[in-house]
Amino acid sequence: MALGGFLGRCALAFNTRHVRVARENLERCFPELSAKRRAELLTENYEHYGRMVLELAHMFAPMPGHFRSYVQRNVRIEGYEHWEKARAKGKGVLFLGSHIANWEFAASIGAIKDMPVTIVTRRLKPAWLHDWMEKVRLSVGVRAAYQPRTIPTVMKALRDNGGVVFVMDQYMSAPMGEPMRLFGVKAWTLAAIAPLARRTGAAILPVLPKREADGSVRIIIEPEIPLTDDDKADNQRLADRVEEWMRAVPGQALWAHRRFKDVDWGDRAVHG
Repeated sequence: MALGGFLGRCALAFNTRHVRVARENLERCFPELSAKRRAELLTENYEHYGRMVLELAHMFAPMPGHFRSYVQRNVRIEGYEHWEKARAKGKGVLFLGSHIANWEFAASIGAIKDMPVTIVTRRLKPAWLHDWMEKVRLSVGVRAAYQPRTIPTVMKALRDNGGVVFVMDQYMSAPMGEPMRLFGVKAWTLAAIAPLARRTGAAILPVLPKREADGSVRIIIEPEIPLTDDDKADNQRLADRVEEWMRAVPGQALWAHRRFKDVDWGDRAVHG
């Protein structure tokens, strides 16, 4: 925790493009906070990134089984009963996720606890990094769905009554995304979850990871979110839940991502 915080503060001092993006996002999303408090949040956020880098370094340990052992020692899961109840319906589960705390841990501990987990993600570059990450994920039971086979892979996982993880806190353009209200503005957001749940009968379970003061990570599986007859309204409810998480643990959210591209902030000007 101490070393990761130090590394994060060092990265913050370089004032890179990502630092500027994070600072701007915090200014726009929390205009009600003082400049001092936003500066403190930016520091907390970069300390979080430093800690996460050290956590993810365990995925590159050469000892077989090390990452699985590390996750089992340092990650705990709550709300497992919500998974059991949703899976009993036999239609699969769609996990509503986000880039809060350590999302790799969230998928990994689920798979270790006998949840068939498939994450919807992108191929990494360079190729060696992608191959290594896929090998480590598979070592704990996490599978991945990549373009152009995303939908077939997702549908197979649901037919097998497994769980599929979608993250909803990143910029997503059309056709997979649509503008949804987030922090008071319309931001392009993944719009596939509610229609997919309605089409397949899969349950939607929100999952929030949180890093605790001692460095351990708590994965909280929340109760199922019921659907209405309105995809847009349902997707907005999911986006609202993600915003609630980002407000609850702002220091652990991914503010360095250009989440608000193509957004008209109107009179919500950036504070100096």
